[in-house]
Amino acid sequence: AVVSTQSTGANMRGVKSHGMLLCASDKDHTKVEVLRVPEGSKPGERITGESFTEAPDAQLNPKKKIFEKVQTDLTTDGSLQVTYRGELLRTSVGPLTAPSLASAVIR
Repeated sequence: AVVSTQSTGANMRGVKSHGMLLCASDKDHTKVEVLRVPEGSKPGERITGESFTEAPDAQLNPKKKIFEKVQTDLTTDGSLQVTYRGELLRTSVGPLTAPSLASAVIR
């Protein structure tokens, strides 16, 4: 599973949440699947792409809604692999995947 951490946390339905589970969803949002990391990936490992050369921000400003902007370009391809603007997202071991949803949105 892929979890994005939130160091400051966010209140969700009265509970403080410090993470977000990323899932693939069909266009109707009737089928949802937890993203998979390749076997051998380590907890806390950074997810990256070939063109990601800059160091990540230490902390994102939640008021800028950065994830919401990035999320619109996260999808799965025909091979069920997770992409950002067409570029494969991966750990050091291999690409992230969805169990069965091709051309899915990631939320």
